Amino acid sequence: MKHRGLAGLTIAASMLFASAAHAQSSVTLFGLIDTSIVYSSNARTNAAKPSSGGGTQWQVFSGSIYTSRWGLRGNEDLGGGLSAVFWLENGFNATNGTFKNGGDLFGRQAWVGLSARQYGTLSLGRQYDFMVTYLAPLSATGSGFGGNLAEHPYDNDNLNNDMRLNNSVKFSSAPFKGLKVGAMYAFSNQAGQISNNNAYSAGLSYSAGPVTLAAAYLQINRNPNEQNANGAVSTGDGNALTIGGLQRMYGLGAQYMFGSSSVGLVWTHTSTDSVSNLWLGGSTGNGALPGPSNGAHNYIKFDNFEINGRYFVRPDLSLGASYTYTMASFESASGNAHPHWNQVMAQADYLLSKRTDVYIEGVYQRVGGGNGIPAFDAGVYTLTPSTNNQQVVVAVGLKHRF
Repeated sequence: MKHRGLAGLTIAASMLFASAAHAQSSVTLFGLIDTSIVYSSNARTNAAKPSSGGGTQWQVFSGSIYTSRWGLRGNEDLGGGLSAVFWLENGFNATNGTFKNGGDLFGRQAWVGLSARQYGTLSLGRQYDFMVTYLAPLSATGSGFGGNLAEHPYDNDNLNNDMRLNNSVKFSSAPFKGLKVGAMYAFSNQAGQISNNNAYSAGLSYSAGPVTLAAAYLQINRNPNEQNANGAVSTGDGNALTIGGLQRMYGLGAQYMFGSSSVGLVWTHTSTDSVSNLWLGGSTGNGALPGPSNGAHNYIKFDNFEINGRYFVRPDLSLGASYTYTMASFESASGNAHPHWNQVMAQADYLLSKRTDVYIEGVYQRVGGGNGIPAFDAGVYTLTPSTNNQQVVVAVGLKHRF
């Protein structure tokens, strides 16, 4: 009987220990599927050749607001307020099941790190910079309510998180009286070329009651004559927003919340030296600019000014809108241009449940001052660019989170 009693206690203790160990660590499967029917006006017959003509386009499209994705995230409690954390996230096309991000398995995010409750998180891998982490939530695009269709032209400021930094080390602080700060460095990983496609970013965010303020900076150093495809910004998987040399992005944002509703203001500035291609229609190859293939003597800069607002008519129904004015200056030995964009986005979203909603979102974009350069034709997100300076896009879709 004693042996049976001891055996029972041993089994019970083992089960208790296993339960405690399980409670101290967790792995979560998560994801989102966003699929819609999309109308586009003036779409090019051949996306890379505007001279081929165009017309109305109807298509079933994945990711009008948020890119369809699935992933794994987890943490292990190491004691004393310290945890090991990781995040693996894949992007995919819900209309045909193929991978996004050039076929990368975890092309959206892939990192591991340590998180201290009092200090913050140190992580290593493929991650978002602080334009995305701190500034984008105050915008309509990216993690904002308008998502992909509301992106600024070419996603030139990366607020729509189309670019990630590989080989990166990132620290994000825990909030201290509403203030968060962060910094990161991404290695080039190239022997003898430490500055060829390395990058660094920093940012801060401050929240006090209904008000949130943010600022962020990102710099990417590249040699336009020797592209390093395996550096901080991948060129092989469509991750780069431009092909060129030194690239800088910085901006400021503010948001005021009243209940679940919000109003936001965002300004960003970006510039790229020796630029030869822009990310147009989801590919830098569609946005070829005049000049030599290495972009020598080319220079482009953008300023984006956005105002956005979202109002909940009732808990399950919201109306949102944004207006973005973008002005740019392109300088080249082959000719200059001073394009400017007016873009309006409007959205209605209805929640069927906490995880499922239906939406309708429309975008009107008009470009002036493009000087006949096809890369400066109208174009919304990765949809087929326009044959001229105007485009209307309307999406009716369904989102489901799991």
